[in-house]
Amino acid sequence: MTLPAIVAATEPVRDIMDYMRPGALQLASLPPLSLYVHLPWCLRKCPYCDFNSHAWATSESPLPEQPYIDALMADLQQALPLVWGRPVHSVFLGGGTPSLFSPDAVAELISRIRALLPLVPLCEITMEANPGTFERERFAAFAAAGVTRLSMGVQSFNDRHLQALGRVHDGRQARAAVEEAARSFQTFNLDLMYALPGQTGEELQQDIAQAMAFEPPHLSIYHLTVEPNTYFAKYPPQALPDEDTAYAMLDVLTEATARVGLDRYEVSAYARPGHRCVHNVNYWTFGDYLGIGAGAHGKISFAHRVVRQIKVRDPQRYMQQALEGHALAQEHEVAREELPFEFMLNALRLRHGFDPALFVQHTGLAPTAVERGLDEAERRGWITRDLHHVCPTERGFDFLSDLQELFLP
Repeated sequence: MTLPAIVAATEPVRDIMDYMRPGALQLASLPPLSLYVHLPWCLRKCPYCDFNSHAWATSESPLPEQPYIDALMADLQQALPLVWGRPVHSVFLGGGTPSLFSPDAVAELISRIRALLPLVPLCEITMEANPGTFERERFAAFAAAGVTRLSMGVQSFNDRHLQALGRVHDGRQARAAVEEAARSFQTFNLDLMYALPGQTGEELQQDIAQAMAFEPPHLSIYHLTVEPNTYFAKYPPQALPDEDTAYAMLDVLTEATARVGLDRYEVSAYARPGHRCVHNVNYWTFGDYLGIGAGAHGKISFAHRVVRQIKVRDPQRYMQQALEGHALAQEHEVAREELPFEFMLNALRLRHGFDPALFVQHTGLAPTAVERGLDEAERRGWITRDLHHVCPTERGFDFLSDLQELFLP
């Protein structure tokens, strides 16, 4: 497999016509477009986190809200020719902990985004929030600023587990924050983690019961995993549940969500009707997303190619280089032979499957490019399919990584 050509941030900005030149693909239409905005600061770096997040001590000077927003807008202005005229279906303010930013700063950010991009009517605008940054009425102010959906990183309501995870909030703060989110937003999401250090089945049941008491319209459930380049990778936590116990915990969670009408529509996502995350569904169906902010990733399609981008990672360097017109750190064109795997890596996460015509629409490839992989997946009992539908089976979900690997080049 040939390595992609990397464009360094110090090189001149490519002319838009360079993206439009003839290539190996033929997309009849472009996928839906989303916007991801990265706000990189947290009160404290969690020991399991491998995202581009940076601790900001409250004893220091205030967050550089205005300089960072100005840098974001310079980044967006530079990227506009790549997406000119395309409607934006969702906006996601991720981090980091975006709720560290003041409601006034968030209002300015959203207003300036709206001035530059054509957001669709009732565009979903999600913001991640941490109960440790919660202040009463703050969430209502975020709603007034234009945020339509809050995603709460609760992780657990158990003080011992929250401490083991390095979270800055306790169970009392988590409950108060969720209550306020439910008052301020018609749609909100709770993040829960399982297979925590020393977690028992009874403690898991208590977390589930507490979460369900708030009747969340959306729930994201994650298995605690030790990722490279994290504190936990260097100092592994003790008494992590084994793999069989973790699988049993996930079964308990899935059964509990089904009983209250939360549909498991993706590997880690459960929602009531009408409350699926539009932004994440666009990722999973191989839609496009423009990424702005320190370390933000993006995927942009053109008539003859699909391009991935990464912005400058360090926040201080990002702010400087964005204003100089050099926010881009890396860029590469996705190779034709890699597209089947990239598509299936996302779409096969969807519990109810996808229309195979979507593969043709979003990759510009013929259906034959994935026929061998689909045949083998069907032979192993990992999918069911017909002309209009490909759906992972229960067994396919259990062997999802193996299923996805059938489409590697």
